[in-house]
Amino acid sequence: MNHAIKVRGLKKSYDGKIAVNGIDLEVLKGEIFAILGPNGAGKTTTVEILEGYRDRDSGDVAVLELDPEHLGSQSSSWRNRIGIVLQSTSDAGDLSVSETIHHFSHYYTNPKNPDDVITLVGLDEKRDDRVHNLSGGQRRRLDVALGIVGSPEILFLDEPTTGFDPEARRAFWGLIRTLKSEGTTILLTTHYLDEAEELADRVAVINHGKIIEIATPATLGGRHLSKATITWKENERMQSKISANPTFDIQELSKTFNGDIPELTVTRPTLEDIYITMIGASK
Repeated sequence: MNHAIKVRGLKKSYDGKIAVNGIDLEVLKGEIFAILGPNGAGKTTTVEILEGYRDRDSGDVAVLELDPEHLGSQSSSWRNRIGIVLQSTSDAGDLSVSETIHHFSHYYTNPKNPDDVITLVGLDEKRDDRVHNLSGGQRRRLDVALGIVGSPEILFLDEPTTGFDPEARRAFWGLIRTLKSEGTTILLTTHYLDEAEELADRVAVINHGKIIEIATPATLGGRHLSKATITWKENERMQSKISANPTFDIQELSKTFNGDIPELTVTRPTLEDIYITMIGASK
């Protein structure tokens, strides 16, 4: 099968309040799939069900062809194949970074080299520091290290770059691309729209427990068909035009300016623009 994850009709309520309301989705093996949505939209509940940490009310779920809620004797072998980076974790803070990652590596049958993992997540200079002395961003890198040390077939990342500075986020993106190149399937939740656009093959937008749309970042919400805004400087003033055919309009402007259009820019709606519009329309 080409599906790493397959979900049909997933529903979950808490005390009569619907958290997930009939979600259908498929994640292909080897792809990076991002789930976007505001707080309380149902993202974390959905991911926790897929990870096998939360029961569902109804629906069909298959992760690596097995139902996380009914693993039986296959529970250990299934968990050996997945990696999880939660929003927050707690562990033995008195251990060093190196000790922690080496310790966790023993839980898996085919772990990565712990020292290589430390380098991958950018903690070389902190390998001998105690976990409780790490900064928030460094602690997040350790969380990622613990998620990938087992060489997972699927990696679940829940807000993985929270607390990262811009340089650390971009280094993390490089790590995710490396994991994808090795064949790892990655399910990502994030509030950073630039992160989803940079990493994801496809994105799902969820609100009020329902998926609004699943598409590539470039085509979500008809983004690729949206009109462009052309701006340029003319007579010492900035001019602008909304264009359905920017190539043609720029060619016409080029004739006016003999090929050199002053301060020319062409923009289309960003992924964030499209996302905000979709969330607002679904309220």
